Amino acid sequence: MRIGELSRKTGVPVPTIKYYVREGLLPTGELTSRNQATYGEVHERRLRLIRALLDVGGMKVAEIADVLAALDDPERPLHKVLGATADRLGHADIEHDDAEAAFAQAAVADLLSRRGWRTHGANPAAVDLSRALAAMARLGHGAFVEVLDDYAEAAERVARADLGYVDRCVALEDMVEGVVVGTVLGEAVFSALRRLAHVDASAKLYGTDRSQEAGDDPSRSQVNRAR
Repeated sequence: MRIGELSRKTGVPVPTIKYYVREGLLPTGELTSRNQATYGEVHERRLRLIRALLDVGGMKVAEIADVLAALDDPERPLHKVLGATADRLGHADIEHDDAEAAFAQAAVADLLSRRGWRTHGANPAAVDLSRALAAMARLGHGAFVEVLDDYAEAAERVARADLGYVDRCVALEDMVEGVVVGTVLGEAVFSALRRLAHVDASAKLYGTDRSQEAGDDPSRSQVNRAR
């Protein structure tokens, strides 16, 4: 297809497509003349992945370039692709050197050791976790570390589900892309599910309308109030 058709099919403007090509995010098209090139399903699929990482994953162009470089490296094991992708999900923060930071780092190190996770405290995700726990401690919520194992158990189940999905992909290209999708977009899916679960749990725990318990018939409650 011509670049105009590729733009229409993906919703990505032509100048943006050309920018992605210049930045190395998107392969060049097949030249049919000096100023004309054709594009195929590979380009369409890569464009959709780039837009998903940008729009849903919240990643920057430079971060996406690094992830795609790992994805396109045939010598890179899947585990390394996963690591390269996950490292791009970290959030920059102001470094603190205080009692709360030391407390949080110790809590994370203890969690990793206790659960036997094959990683280390210098992992960007572990650093992010330490920062979050330190911030909680500064706000007087240091006791949050007491529920870390519950969170870790849920995270383990989600991780197994992510990689179970990847393992169902037959083609190596699909498997590698599945790692990226499961890591970045799976993060957005889990975050959204967690927020939905919060709404439900909050309504059940703190809801003021006790007459609407699970299984109650709203019309029957109205009749009872009328009596």
